[in-house]
Amino acid sequence: MTSAVQNVACVQAERYEYSTIKEGVDRLFALLELGKLIRPGISVVLKPNLLMKRTPEEATTTHPTLVSAVAEKVLELGAASVLVAESPGGPYTKSSLNAIYSASGMAQAGSEHHFSLNQDFTYQEVTWPQGKACTAFNVITPLVGADLIISLPKLKTHGMTGLSGAVKNMFGSVPGLQKPELHYRYPERDDFTNMLIDLWECVHPAITIVDAVEAMEGNGPSGGSPKHMGLLFASRNPYTLDLALANLIDMPVPQIPILQNAILRGLCPAEFSPAFVVGDPFRPVPDFQKPRKKNLDFVDVLPAFLQRPCKRVMERVLVPNPVIRKGDCIGCGKCAESCPQHIIQIRDRKAEIHSRKQCIHCYCCHEMCPKKAIDLRRLLG
Repeated sequence: MTSAVQNVACVQAERYEYSTIKEGVDRLFALLELGKLIRPGISVVLKPNLLMKRTPEEATTTHPTLVSAVAEKVLELGAASVLVAESPGGPYTKSSLNAIYSASGMAQAGSEHHFSLNQDFTYQEVTWPQGKACTAFNVITPLVGADLIISLPKLKTHGMTGLSGAVKNMFGSVPGLQKPELHYRYPERDDFTNMLIDLWECVHPAITIVDAVEAMEGNGPSGGSPKHMGLLFASRNPYTLDLALANLIDMPVPQIPILQNAILRGLCPAEFSPAFVVGDPFRPVPDFQKPRKKNLDFVDVLPAFLQRPCKRVMERVLVPNPVIRKGDCIGCGKCAESCPQHIIQIRDRKAEIHSRKQCIHCYCCHEMCPKKAIDLRRLLG
């Protein structure tokens, strides 16, 4: 696992100053020889994380300075055009996406650094016969037609998947409110994360570059807090890259179902090794706050006849449930809109969860609340 394709490049980048980020991007390209992938005249699509309408300082979205530096780099290498394309967590519409472009700084960055912002809100079905969980996806049209895709995730924690990194970023390939439909189809974590792996393999970005200058810790991917890391990462292999990110934030692999299932599928090394990393070394950050979730694998050591009832009890008391703080809720309906089980209603201008038994713990409501008014709480712990 030490070939250039498997390697993970890491460089220090202490602040979002354009010259600093551009120097970091140049180093990443040199360390991994990524320039060989940029053929003259090709169209390049950059896929950042633009989850919702947030400013760059809130560390929810990929910083526009990184997007700008990558755009300029591929144009220097001969690309004919660069387009930024993403489907956020809410509706995949012109008004919704343009509001996010403006708030996230992408609109201004695009005008200054010669990249365009996607205005095509159609999608196409793409088949992936090799899929384990899913063999066909609806994918936003710009990604289907690109000569080369570069994924630009933000390093964040995630209530359901533990880590939001290279693989999870491509969930934004799925148009708008079709994402909750996939949560509904795959309510179990292993099935859902195998679907995410299938989706990544289907869309298959050529390069992933991670914004870890300011990461998000705690109850990510939108309800956490910024955490300064001062790093950029890149790789052509999303699994080795996510393994390195897990090591950085000191999160064990058993808490990251994407990595667990990638290992089972032979796509990922069983454990992290510094030998994978080129460029600047890094150390785990032990005080990086984790999301409020708890691994239940210890149930497997019990006798078989006790495993199922014990797991049900443990899930009830240890798995966090979304809890709406009515005093902070503004009744915007984003949580209800994103709930795949349709168990949230707006009553008297406040959100209410009316059937907790049907909750599949996807945490879409927590993820999409613009006011961070939905907490994740467990009965114990």
